[in-house]
Amino acid sequence: MSAKIIDGKKIAQEIKNEVKIEVEKLKQQGIEPTLAVVIIGDDPASRSYVNSKKKACSEVGINSVEFALSKHTTQDELESLIDRLNRDEKINGILVQLPLPNGLNEKRICTKILPHKDVDGFHPLNVGMVATGIEFERAIKPCTPFGIIELLKRENIEIKGKHAVVIGRSNIVGKPLALLLLRENATVTICHSYTKDLKEICKQADILVAAVGKPRFVTSDMVKEGAVVIDVGINRDESTQKLVGDVDFETIEKVASFITPVPGGVGPMTVAMLMKNTLFATMLQNNLV
Repeated sequence: MSAKIIDGKKIAQEIKNEVKIEVEKLKQQGIEPTLAVVIIGDDPASRSYVNSKKKACSEVGINSVEFALSKHTTQDELESLIDRLNRDEKINGILVQLPLPNGLNEKRICTKILPHKDVDGFHPLNVGMVATGIEFERAIKPCTPFGIIELLKRENIEIKGKHAVVIGRSNIVGKPLALLLLRENATVTICHSYTKDLKEICKQADILVAAVGKPRFVTSDMVKEGAVVIDVGINRDESTQKLVGDVDFETIEKVASFITPVPGGVGPMTVAMLMKNTLFATMLQNNLV
């Protein structure tokens, strides 16, 4: 068998097209969704990510405002900017590009952004609403996990009752994705660096998600025949300098029923869901949700 390759770029474009229509409706009511993008320092990868997000904003009609700060910016200076953006009623979403330069406290910044402007979905209040299900519909969900759920649904992949195994327990992907999968009535196992018998656990998965940040970490002997494999990783292969995922795509493609490529799988979905979150944040602030 050969897996169906899930086209993240195509699905992301569908979502952006939907967002564009809703943004236009808001503009007809005199509401202009605006995203503030804060970048600190001169990391090339961060600059590339910020540019892609600004390009997506332009594509869907969201106004983006960039704040490019020196790598010497202090915690107080950054928090002062966040305070100003929180108070600015014209700013609907605030995104601080991570990782931050050494010396800056990411956790403090994530909690400093007002929950209803937290388009990354990292604020403890948003995380809590996702975890407990209380006010779930009003929570801003983290972009990558939200995008993965959307990928599965739009490919008509059954989640309910399936065993989903998530490799990786980060606050950005692993933990929130497990919570969202639970909400869809999957049985969820989270694996991490201390997990024993990792291979055996992975082979039980109907849906296997790799989010470990290690190139080609998941091999075909870890995948059950017919499993759905979602690759969150994006790594540079040192020998070829090509981008590769956390799974060994070429061999696993022969075993899985569905698989996401790298690039072109989960990555475009993350940006598309950021656009959806910015739209949602704007609607929240205008009592339209």
